[in-house]
Amino acid sequence: MDAVARRPAAAGSRLRWWTELPLLALVYAAYSAGRLVARGDALTAAGHGQTILRWEELLRLDPERALNRLFTATPALGVPADFAYAALHYLITPVVLVWLWNRRPAHYRALRTWLMIATLIGLVGFTLLPTAPPRLLEAGSGFADTMAHFSSYGWWGEDASAPRGLGGMTNQFAAMPSLHVGWALWCGVVLWRHGRSRPTRALGVAYPLLIVLVVMGTANHYLLDALAGTAVMGLGLLLTRPALRLVDGVRGRFRAGGTGAGVGRDAGVGPGSHAAGATPLAAADTPVTGAGNAPLAGAENGSLAGAKRDLRAAGAPGAHANVSGGCQTSAGERFPRQPTRRGRPAAGAAAAADDGAAAAAR
Repeated sequence: MDAVARRPAAAGSRLRWWTELPLLALVYAAYSAGRLVARGDALTAAGHGQTILRWEELLRLDPERALNRLFTATPALGVPADFAYAALHYLITPVVLVWLWNRRPAHYRALRTWLMIATLIGLVGFTLLPTAPPRLLEAGSGFADTMAHFSSYGWWGEDASAPRGLGGMTNQFAAMPSLHVGWALWCGVVLWRHGRSRPTRALGVAYPLLIVLVVMGTANHYLLDALAGTAVMGLGLLLTRPALRLVDGVRGRFRAGGTGAGVGRDAGVGPGSHAAGATPLAAADTPVTGAGNAPLAGAENGSLAGAKRDLRAAGAPGAHANVSGGCQTSAGERFPRQPTRRGRPAAGAAAAADDGAAAAAR
């Protein structure tokens, strides 16, 4: 977890809010649309719920009934729990994302990717295993719909957290796994790992535990749903690093391809141009000459034979490359630091020496 959380954004890929918000909106839209598409039929969903309940009874891990009775009989517990189930899921998670963006930007990309992958895995679970929550099981199962019981206190009716009249906009059979628990666990891990104050870290521990009690006390999830939500987050964490490597690899290839094309255009590489690695000094129409415009050794047919030797020809004693289109210096004129041939002065130097000797004779 710590290694993934410390993974910084790829070089040159600084995140921008105008690209980040549409990405998160797209994932949430896919999640919501998937929930609606993968509704399943009521009989199959109820059968899956009963199977989960039997497994819990067999394992003696069925605290849902006791919690549900307590929350339903105690408005001081039931009403706040209903509001927590209906609202915190959609409030706390975005707040933590914004906090990460502003306060821990180096960790944001990896942690956001973790949340997104786990959410999509949860969507697969809804599709493959539509499950009725405890509140929708038959009356003999011993559960009460706490949110329907206290519906006069909130905006919800008989359709869990959906606003009144919009029950058809939600999937009532998306109990397995519990992403209420999964998202709360993600928030808790982020606050614990990256919060620097004791209250922040304490909230990171308390919030997931509170949501586990809420989802069971309101009869919206089984204990196994909560455990499945935890497992989904664990799987998402394992897949985060490979997913980031894949995205970075694709982005790197795309950028490398674009950069290569730009370099090719700028350098003139292409049909009719010099081959890669050719030097401009080796142009076929530019002969390399020495003193007196005599061809240098190794310069054949206007090209350089032996790159290393001929590239240094301009600095060899008594030789320079005629790169001025045939133009020559006038008598007595020389370039700065122009070398002279051993034992024989260059033309310009000889002329200067003659002038000096004549002046001395006078």
